[in-house]
Amino acid sequence: MVDDPSPDLLSSLSNTSHETEFYTPFPQGYQKGKTKFVVVLGTVMSGLGKGIFSSSLAKILKDKGLRVAPIKMEGYLNIDSGTLNPFRHGEVFVLDDGMETDMDLGTYERMLDENLSRKNFTTSGQIFTRILDRERMGQYLGRDVQMIPHVTGEVKHSLRELAMASNADVVFVEVGGTVGDHENGYFIEAIRELAYEEGEHSVCVVALTYIIEPQSLGEQKSKAAQLGLKQVMQAGLQPQIIGCRCPTPVNDKVREKISMFSNVAMRRVFSMHDVESIYMVPEMLHDAGLDREVLTLLNLHDRVNQKSEDQARRKWQGFVDRMITPREKSVTIAVTGKYASLRDAYASIDKALEHCGVHAACRVNIQWLDTTEITARNVADVLRSCHGVIVPGGFGSRGAEGKIECVRFVRENHIPFLGICLGFQMAVIEYARNVCGLQGANSTEFDPSCPHPVIDILPEQKKIEGLGGNMRLGGKDVILREGSGISRLYNNAAKIRLRFRHRYEVEPRYIARLEEHGLIFGGHAPNQPIMQMLELPTDIHPYFFGTQAHPCLTSRPLSPDAMFMGLITAALRRAAPDELFTPAHAAGT
Repeated sequence: MVDDPSPDLLSSLSNTSHETEFYTPFPQGYQKGKTKFVVVLGTVMSGLGKGIFSSSLAKILKDKGLRVAPIKMEGYLNIDSGTLNPFRHGEVFVLDDGMETDMDLGTYERMLDENLSRKNFTTSGQIFTRILDRERMGQYLGRDVQMIPHVTGEVKHSLRELAMASNADVVFVEVGGTVGDHENGYFIEAIRELAYEEGEHSVCVVALTYIIEPQSLGEQKSKAAQLGLKQVMQAGLQPQIIGCRCPTPVNDKVREKISMFSNVAMRRVFSMHDVESIYMVPEMLHDAGLDREVLTLLNLHDRVNQKSEDQARRKWQGFVDRMITPREKSVTIAVTGKYASLRDAYASIDKALEHCGVHAACRVNIQWLDTTEITARNVADVLRSCHGVIVPGGFGSRGAEGKIECVRFVRENHIPFLGICLGFQMAVIEYARNVCGLQGANSTEFDPSCPHPVIDILPEQKKIEGLGGNMRLGGKDVILREGSGISRLYNNAAKIRLRFRHRYEVEPRYIARLEEHGLIFGGHAPNQPIMQMLELPTDIHPYFFGTQAHPCLTSRPLSPDAMFMGLITAALRRAAPDELFTPAHAAGT
């Protein structure tokens, strides 16, 4: 849902005369110049890593004691990212307030170690919806509503609202796509107007470009980068900083060409070459002096807390040092899903495992498996070399039976297991079929007429969610059973908060039968018949956990999620020489 127009905006609209073209609605109480803006644009091609660059730069400024707030502006007409196919757009990242965004918001949360909200993400669909709703209510006072100044005015208002809501020293604005794309042209025009209105030392424009390095030529070429930067300047923006993306360090000759062509001093033309991990980018930017240049351009040196920076950098560098230190121990974790051919579809799982590998001092080798090709006949061969298995979330029936076979195999053979969202539901179905004897047990998502709908949409949930919506989205509290394995994983907590994105639940009338046969529901929703955690006792299985939540969404580099850490710890025990894998031959072992 898109928020209603704020009273502050409507008040400013009513004071806008048709005789002026200075249509700039300001939130009430907004002070020009108090908040600075860093705008990150891309040229030449998409996929340059604008989110990684922007979040890394935001992190090193936050380390200095400044308050930062990122925002991602997407040109597509979708209201949010919830309906986008992972094959086309990667993972859907869910914020605590339920906003479904693209995967870049996950990068921001992990880098900044803070929860973001819907104010940190906007799309053309949101912008146009607010404007058209307002126009239908006659709130433009008879004016013809135009891209300029009304649409650009809405963009500027969104940025200033975020600045006020976050009380940020610096708002980082990432514009999706590349300069020259039709769909983001009005975002860029709004940035030009913002820089004009905010005044000197208020807006810093950073352009990322790409330096081509053809193998056949054996040298770096900058012509495409020059043409891309020309488009930025034609749009009325003068970059103050240019990041040159390239697989290898950009040489001085190329940097000189870029500097001369773009009117940007050499010291502000940086080589943004590939590094081993995105978590090394903040230090690379700091070593290149980029943070000092931004502070100078925005006149922010007086807001720096040197003690805060020193402490934050030491802590982060400790994590990076452990990450790049060679690790003798290793485990193989299978991720069994239907989007296995595209790692971006499970980006948060990938990152959560990376965090755990650093803290457990082991290499985590991920084996991506497509469950549409897994059957009872080949599952043993497919999973034979794995030390742990994750069955991730998803929607639809494709690959579901393959996931159920994976759950059966790891349960019977005592392989560490973590089921996430749909993986939780597959574990319930598998247990109902093969342990409880409920033949034909299934989810009504896959078979509405199945004899035992152990997974279904609850009537109670429909009432709770209201307005006909049945998707449970965002952060939810989970009440943990005292003494349960899941409570021990989270330091004997009685309540935790995780993020959800699902619409099907365990049917309450089957809960007692499942528990009678040994399945434990160690976590549930407060005051609702919604089971959110399951497990098997350790005397039955070394590590068998499932959750309706997506704990990977809240895993952070310095504080990895407990369920993922538990999985890696159990996988390390399995990988020990005295615990070599021996397939079980009987169901239910």
